Parts: sequence; C-alpha cells; structure tokens
Amino acid sequence: MADATTTKSVASNENGNKKMRCEAEELEGGRIRGQVVLRKKKATDFTSFASTIVEVGRGLVDKVTGHELGGKDVSVQFISAVNADHGNELQGKLGNPVHLEDPVKTSACSTPGELAFSLTHHLDREIGVPGAFLIRNNHHSEFFLKTVTLEDVPGHGQIHFVCNSWVYPAHCYAKDRIFFANKTYLPSETPAPLNKYREEELENLRGDGTGERKEWERVYDYAYYNDLSEPQKGPNYVRPILGGSTDHPYPRRGRTGRPPTKEDPDVESRLPILLSLSIYVPRDERFSHIKFSDLLAFAVKSVAHFLIPAAEGQFDRTPREFDNFQEILKVYEGGIKLQKNQFIESIMESVPSEMLRELLRTDSDGFLKFPTPQVIKEDKSAWSTDEEFAREMLAGVDPVLICCLQEFPCKSKLNPENNPDMRVYIEENLSGRTLDEAIKEKKLFILDHYDTLMPFLRGINTTSTKTYATRTLLCLKEDGTLKPLAIELILPHPDGDEFGEISEVYKPAKDGIEGTLWDLAKAYVSVNDSGYHQLISHWLKTHAIIEPFIIATNRQLSVLHPIHKLLHPHFRDTMSINGFARQILISAGGALEMTVFPAKFSLEMSCAAYKDWVFPEQALPADLIKRGMAVEDANSRHGLRLVIEDYPFAVDGLEIWSAIETWVRDYCSFYYKNDEMVQEDTELQSWWKELREVGHGDLKDKPWWPKMQSLDELIQTCTIIIWVASALHAAINFGQYPFGGYPPNRPAMSRRLIPEEGTPEYEELQTNREKALLKTITPQILSLLGISLVEILSKHSPDEVYLGQRDTAEWTSDEAPLQAFEKFGKRLEEIEQRITDMNSDERLRNRAGLVRMPYTLLYPSSEVGLTGKGIPNSISI
Repeated sequence: MADATTTKSVASNENGNKKMRCEAEELEGGRIRGQVVLRKKKATDFTSFASTIVEVGRGLVDKVTGHELGGKDVSVQFISAVNADHGNELQGKLGNPVHLEDPVKTSACSTPGELAFSLTHHLDREIGVPGAFLIRNNHHSEFFLKTVTLEDVPGHGQIHFVCNSWVYPAHCYAKDRIFFANKTYLPSETPAPLNKYREEELENLRGDGTGERKEWERVYDYAYYNDLSEPQKGPNYVRPILGGSTDHPYPRRGRTGRPPTKEDPDVESRLPILLSLSIYVPRDERFSHIKFSDLLAFAVKSVAHFLIPAAEGQFDRTPREFDNFQEILKVYEGGIKLQKNQFIESIMESVPSEMLRELLRTDSDGFLKFPTPQVIKEDKSAWSTDEEFAREMLAGVDPVLICCLQEFPCKSKLNPENNPDMRVYIEENLSGRTLDEAIKEKKLFILDHYDTLMPFLRGINTTSTKTYATRTLLCLKEDGTLKPLAIELILPHPDGDEFGEISEVYKPAKDGIEGTLWDLAKAYVSVNDSGYHQLISHWLKTHAIIEPFIIATNRQLSVLHPIHKLLHPHFRDTMSINGFARQILISAGGALEMTVFPAKFSLEMSCAAYKDWVFPEQALPADLIKRGMAVEDANSRHGLRLVIEDYPFAVDGLEIWSAIETWVRDYCSFYYKNDEMVQEDTELQSWWKELREVGHGDLKDKPWWPKMQSLDELIQTCTIIIWVASALHAAINFGQYPFGGYPPNRPAMSRRLIPEEGTPEYEELQTNREKALLKTITPQILSLLGISLVEILSKHSPDEVYLGQRDTAEWTSDEAPLQAFEKFGKRLEEIEQRITDMNSDERLRNRAGLVRMPYTLLYPSSEVGLTGKGIPNSISI
C-alpha cells in the first residue's frame, strides 16, 4: 500500500511538472507586471523602551521615503518552479534581477504606512512559471515586505507571494532572503526545482545552535529556562533552572544565546530592565509597533519608582493601605492625584504625548484612573455574594479547575484524610440525601488547591505571603446554580511535617464574627485560585506549553507545508510576549512574583504542575470528562452530557471546539487521503519527533503522546494546538480585568492568617469587616500594580486577528481549503448568535449572575480594548 501511494505521488508530481513546462513555453518574450507591497521602518518601530526614549529624544527617525526604496536599492530575482539549473545542484533557474519601480496607489495597502511599487518581470522560457523569488535589500534600513503579486501569468492568472516578513540590509544575511508562492506542497509533491530551496530555508531557520542571536536573525532554537535569576544581586534573586532535570521539568523556550553570568556559568545573563522589549525572538515573531506600544505602557508602570512614589500618601489615613471599599472605587470613579517626581518628569520630556497618556493613564488634571471592571459596573456589591463566588468557578476567569466530587474523603496524592467536620457540614445541606447518594447523583463539586499548594506552603509562608491551602465543597441546586457548603483551610504543622497538618473548616454565614470568618475563608480560596490561574492555567498551560510547538513548526515544517499554513496564524506574537514575560513578569523579583501569593516559589509551583501535564487531556472533551464535569453520551450535543447543564465555559467551549475540529478535519483531509500519507511525510514526522524529544523533552517517554501514524491523530493534535492557542487562552486571559480589576473580588495575595481569638486583630473582625478583609489581601500599591498588569493583559490591540480570520485572503491558492475556512467563519458567526441568545435566557442563571455580567469570554469576535470577549487566533498578549 505504501509503495502504491508513493508511486502515485511521484507520478502526480511528474505530471504537474510537465504541465508547468508546457505553460512555460508560452512565456517567451513578453513582460509581466507585478506589484510589491511593503512598509518602511517607522519612528515607532523601536525594539525597547530605552531606544524609544533615546531615538525620540534625539529626533533620530529613519528618513526613508517611498522613492528611496525604488530604483536599484531593492532587487528581486524570480526562481523557476519548472526548470532546474544543472550547474547549481538542480535548483530552480534564477531570472535576472528586477528592481522596484514607481510607487503606485492600490487597495492592497490596507494599513497606514504601507507602500506599493510596480515591478516588471520579463518572460523567459528558461524561467517559466515562478515558484519563489530572492530579494536583496541594498538600502541602509530594514522594511516589512507584505506581498508580491504577479499579474496575468499565462496559464495561471495571478501568482501571490505572501511574505509578511522584515527584510534587513543585505550585509545582515549570508544569502539573499527567499519567499515562496502561496502554493501548498507535501515534501514528496514539491516541484523538483524548489526542493533544494525548501530544504535550505529550513536549515537557515534552525541555525547552528551557537552564538548570541542578533536582532535581524530568524533562527529558532531551544533553551532551558535558565534566564530567570540574577545571581549578582544575591541569593534572593536566584531561582532554579527549569527544564532538563527530573526535579524541575519544563517546556523549552526560544534560545537567545546571551552569555552566562560571572557568578554561575549555567545561568544566562539578563538584559537591563529598560531593554526588556529588545529580548531576542526571531525577527518575524516580534510585536508590531501597535502591540509594542501597549507593552511599553506596562514596562513603564512596572518600574517601582513610578507607582510607589507617585501614589503613596494619596489616601487619607493610612499610606499603602486601602481603608475601605469606597477608597478602591476611587481608582475607577475619581482617580488618584499623581505627584510628579523626577522619573515621571524625565518620561514626560522624552515620550510623545499620545504615548504618555497611555503610560500614565491620566486625565487633564493629572489623576491616575482605571476603567470600571465589569464585575462592579452594574452592581457594586453583588461580587461579594456566595452565589457569585460559586458562579465564577463555572463562568469566571479560571473555569477549568472545578471538579465533580467522585469520592469522599477527597482524593489526594499527599494525604488521604479529610477533616471530619467537612462531612458534617456537607450532610447538613443535602436535603435528606446521604453523602454517598449525593456523590452518586453528581450533586457535589470541589475546587481543590490542596495537592498543588501544600508542598510549597511552608516556604511560601516564610515570605510576605501568609495563606492556606484550600478546599471548597459545593452542591448543585435545583435551579442549576452552585451553593458553597464548606471551605477547609489547611496549614503545615508548625513543628514539622511529621506531625501532620492543621485544618479548620468554615461554613457559610452572613452576620457577626462567623460572617467575617466566612468572608476571609472565601478570600483565601480566591487567593489560591488567582495564583493557580496565573501560574498554571494561564502561564504554564497556554504560554509555556505552546512555545515548543512554535519552534518545532518553524524548524521542521516548510512554509510550503500544509500543517505550517494551518498552524502559523495561531503562533503570532507568542514568542514575543513570552520573552517579555521572562524579562519583567516571571523572573526573580518580577511583577508576577510581586503580585501573586506564591512569590519566589511561583515558577517552581508551575514546574511541579507540568509533571502532571498530559497533551491529549488538553482537548476540551477529554478535560471535562477527566474532571467529572461531563460524561460521554451519543444522544447529547457533541457526544457529551454536561453534569451541570448551565456551565457557560463548557457549553460555549464545546461549540468552539467542535467548529475548530471540523475545520481541521476538512483541511487535513484535503492534503492527506489516508494514514500512509501521514506516515510518509518526512517533515511532519521530523516535526513531531523534535516536538516530543526536544521541545517537551522532559516528558518524552510518556506513553500518552500520539504516535502520529494516522490522519485522526494529526487532526486531534492540530485541533488541540489551535484550541489551546486561541479559545482556551482567550477564556482564561481576557476576563482578568473584568473580574480581577477589582481586587476584593479576586485578590492575588494574602498577608496574614486569620487572627487568633483574644487579639486586637480578632476584635477588628467584629468591629470593621471591610478593613479586616483589606488588611488581609493585597496592599494598596501592589493592588495598583496588579490592576495595571491585568488591564494590559486583558486588552485587544487594533491589529488583532481573531479566530476565523486571516491576515491575508491569499494565504493559500487551494480552493477547497479556502471554502472550508469560509465555512468555519460562518459557523463561528452562528456560535456568536447562540451565545447572545443564551445570555438573554433568564433561566440560565450562571450566564450573567447577580453581577449582571453576561458570559462572553468565548464570543469569537471583539472590538478594540477592554471588552471581555473575543478569541484571537493566538496567545498574543
């Protein structure tokens, strides 16, 4: 069977080349007009905050004009897809260089700053049909090459070359840059004259694994997370190397090749903070200038000298503390008056006014302001109810952790025992059912942070954080909503682990000291969940997990490969945001360590979670089944019956998952007609081998990896990758500000344990409930930093590309995939209407809740800014 398939493929390839040669004979003597669309480098295309300040301050803006790029400065040589040069290793014959001519006006220039130039390709039988071209930039500055189009090619009409790449001056490259036409070929089907070019381009992208990478390079390579420490600052800034060991397994990151530190040769040196946005990623992975501006805003806000001196003392009685909820509301309603200091003055002198407004977010009177989070927009107090506390486990920013309780005591890898009070409190609220009956009827649910947190809790509580490991038990009510039954707060025994644990159980209460204690218990749950969300659900299981897929795809799958074309849109900006995160967010002493409770143990905690990561379980149906939130049922929609019918994340997620899976199946089935074609695809097999053995090398021996021997395995794998990079990330990212922008609703830190009876602090629990809570959770300054962080992370930039969209209509020349993609887009529009209809159904009480905040995090499209909806194609922020 395999031999027959191969023979058929070769015969088809030969027939295609014969057809091209016949068409080539028609091309002698004439001229073909073409068009090149590019964008010159602009003043805003800087790669770091420091360079922005310096360049704008000095006025050193590149003066490139459209006319300067014409003439002899940029040349193009077309490469034959038909005729090979027998003197050049059978590579396609090269045409004579042609140069950009006059600027032209065209609708192809869809973005401000884009320019179009005419180009004339002289027909030559020796070249025939072009399948690629080389470009040489003799100008002194780089430009962004968007597209090249040839018009009226005999037998072909238009030929599109979709480039979307920065082209630097020729002296930066060992060889001229190559771009291929928008054809799609499996390796065995590539026209022979293009084969060598295809292989060489992949070799260029892999690099040789040595040296420090430069700004203009496009090399994709792997490294451990050995760049989070700064040993020169002392032991408080040293963190374990993540990856490459059984103790600290981790996905690989992109290699930068920076030199090691003097203090520890295994630790890579770090860039100064003001150069954070110039961290190396392959050039075409770098943010657009629009996205760069958004990240620049947070880079400034993250500098400690900005927020702390500017905001300190702006509240009436206790600097660095919120005294009551009303003071927090000032952040959104009235603003905080900024006191200018030397740092802010220097910024104001150097940064353009439009950028300054975003950096400092002030009005004309100098008040620091933030937009009102959706969770308090309609009702200022509904966030504090037990109903909303429970609803957010199904429709909040981290709806991927709640489980249906399968057994009691709660299953644990660490301790099989539970506090006996839990059983008592549960059975008091089961309306006559026994505990076993409620479990059998799937009426009990748990949010369990015990196993994740307990191994680190003793260390965490030696930092400024003071918290508990929590378990929350809930029951399903007749109206489809969840009711909290009890919260268990657990601490390591102060005398050592051999003495066991200290556990206290709290049950719901509204008034008196019991009401305050219940509020504090819920706050500790929110703190646990906020840290788990940021470090595991969000950072580990989307950002870090996807990066090796990006690297392997660019190293092993040619741009001509159908799976490269399928996955590429779902990788946009991810390496760039991850590099920025390593510099400012997740590094030792970074913003994440400052604003989430695990502090210096943050990345170690995510590292421990990676040990239990299983690739096939990232599929939404598999995840829901594993958590007991769904059971297989052939008679139910999508073949699954949800245990909680009104589970907004799961309901909407299954619609999106199904749409993605159908699109991927339609697409892959066009190129792979059987399992043998998957097995014999050399690039695909190299991609999957490298992904497992290198990109996720610490888990390479796990038995759950797909073998990549069938079309179904390929479809499932690609569906999971697209789901994680698009919909899953959207569901757990873009609700951060709508839910967490109001710190009391979703505190990220706790600073003290519940006070002991008889102390003044305990008395305050009775006399001042709001102040007792605010003294426990994140302090004022770190709250402002946290609000700044989640605001930036929750915004859509103007150049966002959403699920069901492409950045160019000519991404492939194959009609069937284009039609399948159009069908995918229409299905997503239908899902939008379905979501809108469900959000209007008052019977579905978990869709909006008492806060009157409809669930839209999996609504596919969005406007710019803070919207609480929209599914970008990729992890782009």
